[in-house]
Amino acid sequence: MDFCEDVKYVGVNDFKVDLFEGQFGVPDGMSYNSYVITDEKTAVMDSVDAGFSEEWIENIKKELSGKAPDYLVVSHMEPDHSGSIVRFMAEYPAAVIVASAKAFAFMKQFYGHEYEDRRIVSAEGQELRLGKHVLKFVAASMVHWPEVMMSYDETSKVFFSADAFGKFGAVRQDAGEWDCEARRYYFGIVGKYGAMVQALLKKLSGLEIRAICPLHGPVLSEDIGRYVGLYDTWSSYRPEEKGVLIAFTSVYGNTEKAVKVLADELKARGIKTIVTDLARDDMAEAVEDAFRYDRIVLATTTYNGGIFPAMHSFIEALTERGYQNRTIAMIENGTWAAQAAKGMRSLLENSKNITFAEPVVSLKSALTENDVLTIKKLADALNV
Repeated sequence: MDFCEDVKYVGVNDFKVDLFEGQFGVPDGMSYNSYVITDEKTAVMDSVDAGFSEEWIENIKKELSGKAPDYLVVSHMEPDHSGSIVRFMAEYPAAVIVASAKAFAFMKQFYGHEYEDRRIVSAEGQELRLGKHVLKFVAASMVHWPEVMMSYDETSKVFFSADAFGKFGAVRQDAGEWDCEARRYYFGIVGKYGAMVQALLKKLSGLEIRAICPLHGPVLSEDIGRYVGLYDTWSSYRPEEKGVLIAFTSVYGNTEKAVKVLADELKARGIKTIVTDLARDDMAEAVEDAFRYDRIVLATTTYNGGIFPAMHSFIEALTERGYQNRTIAMIENGTWAAQAAKGMRSLLENSKNITFAEPVVSLKSALTENDVLTIKKLADALNV
């Protein structure tokens, strides 16, 4: 991964992990990225998960031809990035660790060490001079942990972005396009912290950036403006595309029949339409699509006087991430006391700038001809 003469990749791929952070499916594995800057002084940028300590140390030795690094710069203390700090500091007893004050506190909590005699506490705007390369630190609290301290190399114009601009999947030549898995990663992990991401983007606006080195996924070295633009869209909660996501649950198939009728009506009107079964499909993919498109239909059954559990979880996943600036339509089903639409609307009552489309489609057990007519009216209302 050659993107800069003096900056080299020494990270690892994890093809054994099935759930990232215990919840996000990663069928294409995961990368834990680390980089080496070679100069008069040598800096290793972040470590990797503890399960890959030996592979990582060997990568460093190979890249440095046995030379001992001078610094380990820690931008983020999640264990998938900090898990090999203790191993590194034991391997290189003369090395100095560079991290924020909060990161050292977390280091003590995780690993029992603060390295008081071998450390530099980094802060916003502070510089670390390696020779011709000068690292300038950029505080990025709550993107997405409070200790995060990113780095900008003023010489190579490389930005070390911690978890920002990362994606799911291993680093390899055939990893596919960036957007989808980066979007799923962003809204799953960073999405709650849009205001903090916006603050970071303001800091970056005056920098010339030739490459972005995240802690997950590929180095971004072409069309940087497009990636920054997507992060601006995502973190400001604006829809990325025009389209309708229909997210549904169905117990006996009747609500699903209504969803299929609506999907056909929307497609007949030339509207991009995506349908997901919340009880069976990847919830993180559904969340990603909800933030991607400008309209959403929530279709579910009344269950125990409320909302079917998978739909309840889905709406909570949206609201805790600041879901806003969208049009929402609803389909409910109830044999004797339909309450789903009322319950869904209640969960969304604190969401900002939400337009509720009318009519609400309210089924009583099975789909009728009158319901189909109401669905067509709803399709018309969503044709905007």
